[in-house]
Amino acid sequence: MSKSNVTRRGVLKTGSLAGAGLAIPTIFTASSVAAFTNEPTGGTVTLGFNVPQTGPYADEGGDELRAQKLAVEHLNGEGDGGMLNTFSSKALQGNGILGKKVGFVTGDTQTKSDAARASAKSMIEKDKVVMVNGGSSSGVAIAVQGLCQEAGIIFMAGLTHSNDTTGKDKKANGFRHFFNGYMSGAALAPVLKNAYGADRRAYHLTADYTWGWTQQESIQAATEAVGWETVNNVLTPLASTDFSAYIAPVLNSGADVLVLNHYGGNMINSLTNAVQFGLRDKMVNGKQFEIVVPLYSELMAAGAGENVQGVIGSMNWNWQLPDEGTKAFVKSFGEKYGRPPSNSAHTCYVQTLLYADAVTRAGSFNPCAVGEALEGFEFDGMGNGPTLYRADDHQCFKDVLVMKGKENPTNEYDTLEIVEVTPRAQVEYAPDHPMFAGGSLGECNAG
Repeated sequence: MSKSNVTRRGVLKTGSLAGAGLAIPTIFTASSVAAFTNEPTGGTVTLGFNVPQTGPYADEGGDELRAQKLAVEHLNGEGDGGMLNTFSSKALQGNGILGKKVGFVTGDTQTKSDAARASAKSMIEKDKVVMVNGGSSSGVAIAVQGLCQEAGIIFMAGLTHSNDTTGKDKKANGFRHFFNGYMSGAALAPVLKNAYGADRRAYHLTADYTWGWTQQESIQAATEAVGWETVNNVLTPLASTDFSAYIAPVLNSGADVLVLNHYGGNMINSLTNAVQFGLRDKMVNGKQFEIVVPLYSELMAAGAGENVQGVIGSMNWNWQLPDEGTKAFVKSFGEKYGRPPSNSAHTCYVQTLLYADAVTRAGSFNPCAVGEALEGFEFDGMGNGPTLYRADDHQCFKDVLVMKGKENPTNEYDTLEIVEVTPRAQVEYAPDHPMFAGGSLGECNAG
């Protein structure tokens, strides 16, 4: 047997049996490594689900929590197993995680960074969670990711779309499955050019925090690359509920496209205000005025109702995809909750399974062992096609969806249709891309 050594992350490794043709685990079990934060000692292990149960993104948070609870059921062998049946990795057997029954605690981020950190801190210190998952705001995700790095806990991000989450604010203990603003721009720009032409003048309204800033930067760069001109970019407070004062100046700006870099309740309200002002009925510069929503969700579309009809945007995943993983998840979620899951629900469900799978493959709950199992991990069967968890920045790379509001929806969950499945290669970028510069993963912290 080759001599044992300690990797840069402090996880003991060993080689394979010489000449035997048999591989042995590359990472020892928890008993072989130093103690780490909240090392489970009994027959259960606790996960922390930190989601917005109040605030402007509460609808997304509620759906995330439904999916997280479903994931726990499947991990414990309850229900039909969902995506455990389609996941390309077969490490999970529905007997908990490393034989320990999975439990969970929940917290309310309130869509506020300070509240989210306080909630996560309580989970870590009081409830002894080994992993935190959730969030529907990039400001929240970045704050909690930083806390988990300091505490020696793995953070499996939920809905976070800012480039900064795996850019300047990336952390070794943090991992993101959801796509980002750059990917939205790369997927949307060619579709927008084909739909509306290259000679367009865009006015942006942008949520005034990390997600809005990087989403706006991404969609502006991508659309200008295909010929569009950016007329103005106006920042709006996250707490805004009435956007009338922001919509009125658009009418006299010379713009013929309004780009709403808003999400959740903000998008519902700003889109509704734009339609009330009659923007979509106007002809400007000899063209029909159009509205673009770069980041969509099913819950937002349902909330906006007929106002989304014909509006183009992007998504991480959609319940209407025809692959076996999607069908398995939609069936499980639908039977339990009587509705199809949103893409925020999907990413939290998948992140919970990916964490459990990494622990199982590593043979340890040690966050540094889990991190090594996730870095460079390639998988399929989870609804997004072949997917890579890139080691350089802990960002998942996969196909991206371009969506459009349906003209004739049949029910409140049938408001969006898939325009294009943009291949992963079209949305990939180098780890040192300027939009993601300025940060370093640093070293894994096991506590």
